Amino acid sequence: MSTAVMIQKKDASLGTGRLVGVLLLAHLAGGLIVPFVMLHPLVSPPGFLVSAAGVANQVRAAVLLFFVGSAMAIAVASAGWRVFSQYSPAMALWLVALAVAAFTLQAVDNAHILSMLSLSQEYASADAAKAELFEGLAVVVGATRKWSHYAALLTVGCWILLLTGLLYRFRFVPRWLAAFAMIGSVLQITGVSLRGLLGYAPETRMAMPLAPAYILLAVWLMVKGFDTPRYPALEVEK
Repeated sequence: MSTAVMIQKKDASLGTGRLVGVLLLAHLAGGLIVPFVMLHPLVSPPGFLVSAAGVANQVRAAVLLFFVGSAMAIAVASAGWRVFSQYSPAMALWLVALAVAAFTLQAVDNAHILSMLSLSQEYASADAAKAELFEGLAVVVGATRKWSHYAALLTVGCWILLLTGLLYRFRFVPRWLAAFAMIGSVLQITGVSLRGLLGYAPETRMAMPLAPAYILLAVWLMVKGFDTPRYPALEVEK
């Protein structure tokens, strides 16, 4: 391979890596942090039935952010496809598939969030005689949202694990950095998503390492881009 071609490929990898870094930061903010903060009134006492109607615009804004944030995973997989597919077409394809699945499940979760808001608004305008009926409906609507939420969290956690595993496998970033992010994603999956799906209370402290690992990974990529492996792409799978 000529020197000019190698330089061109390296420049393309650097540019792609920096773009992925920006998209990861947007994914973290729009899909994994800000909307959850905005929806805090729905999951804290006295609960969404009483609280959601009073913060209706905030809930709607959080849902829009969820849509945008979950779309960032698709954008990351698409932006990195040209580089990732050169080293592992299967992993690159799975990354796209999981991103689409995560977006779809988040859309379902968003529908349930808006159902919670609608129920709260009806409750706010209803007379006291119907309070017990609305409280019973709130249990059903809340439980439905809970299961869809944990399914969406599990899928996005697996997507992050696959992405960081790909970065680790092919040394696109320093391995210690990719390993840190992988550990953070595993802790999130086991401590929050799986515990919730199995009916146990999520241990949110186990998800805390993922945020700094994600930020560090995103910033590294924004500054450094992908570190192109020294060996040709076709030799990786041999």
